[in-house]
Amino acid sequence: MPERVVIIGSGPAGWSAAIYAARANLNPLLFEGTIKPEMIPLGQLAMTTEVENFAGFPAGNIRAFVESAVDKDRHYNLPPAPDHKKDGEYHYAVQGVELMELMKQQALNFGTRVVGDDIVSVDFGTKPLKLTAAGGDTIESHTVIIATGARANYLGLSSEESFKNRGVSACAVCDGALPRFRNQPLVVVGGGDSAVEEATYLTKFASTVYLVHRRDELRASKIMQQRAFDDPKLEVVWNSQVDECLGDDEKGLTGVKLKSTVDDSSKTLDATGMFLAIGHTPNTTFLDGQLDMNEKGYIKWTQSFRTNTSVEGVFAAGDVADDNYRQAITSAGTGCMAALDAERLLAEIGE
Repeated sequence: MPERVVIIGSGPAGWSAAIYAARANLNPLLFEGTIKPEMIPLGQLAMTTEVENFAGFPAGNIRAFVESAVDKDRHYNLPPAPDHKKDGEYHYAVQGVELMELMKQQALNFGTRVVGDDIVSVDFGTKPLKLTAAGGDTIESHTVIIATGARANYLGLSSEESFKNRGVSACAVCDGALPRFRNQPLVVVGGGDSAVEEATYLTKFASTVYLVHRRDELRASKIMQQRAFDDPKLEVVWNSQVDECLGDDEKGLTGVKLKSTVDDSSKTLDATGMFLAIGHTPNTTFLDGQLDMNEKGYIKWTQSFRTNTSVEGVFAAGDVADDNYRQAITSAGTGCMAALDAERLLAEIGE
């Protein structure tokens, strides 16, 4: 018998969809992925430290709450608690893995079934919809919610990998206000609107922000460029690319080595943070073009304020369809919307 709802993805959008679908007695089946870029278990937040901008989680003794709420057999997945204490107890904002484990637990509490596998191909030309998992299983479902997210583009340096979450980030809004970045020099890599926007945002916290761009002019819109040039705390470093991230195990990132794109010169910038603003890649390869995408490769929502896609019964939630906000809280919101949209369709078709 076909499933009523299958959810692909286990970030904020996926778990929120699961919570709503499970509470509606739809008995959802969620594929949380393995370790492939397309399907990172617990989503991109699994690679994030403290999350200070998800409503409802002010700093406090978060670890005690998490350990009391999450099944003990998953405590092994919790990262070490940050060494921030108040009155002798841990005192910090919820970490990415903690937040995702709490969402997962909430979905499990209502009966969501979870499979630790990837969906590698789909057939949306049939009814019911067909999905194939990496392990070889074929699943049929009346509705599918795609919540596979989008992964940030990185430079691909081995030294960059070493300092992820220890100074290297791909989200200024997520991480810029963290203590390690306050009143410190920071680097932003990129030259488009997003890069200028993130660099300008970071000037609220940093002592100086270096916007490193490989060419001699920005791709950003003229008004965004003017904002950059007018900001006294923002310095554009032209014709340069990051060649190496510098630092150590104790301090994390302490600087970046730049290489000129026009000659053989190089220089080093002191910085406690490097923020990548060179785009995102939506995780849609497994769809093989069976849904309409926009020019950036994100799934198109075909109805205003709905999560419908170009195929009836297929809904999209979170960053896989959002090339604008890309925040955990907006992803969670669209996950809720997708579950409600799926529930209404199932009611219409008598399922």
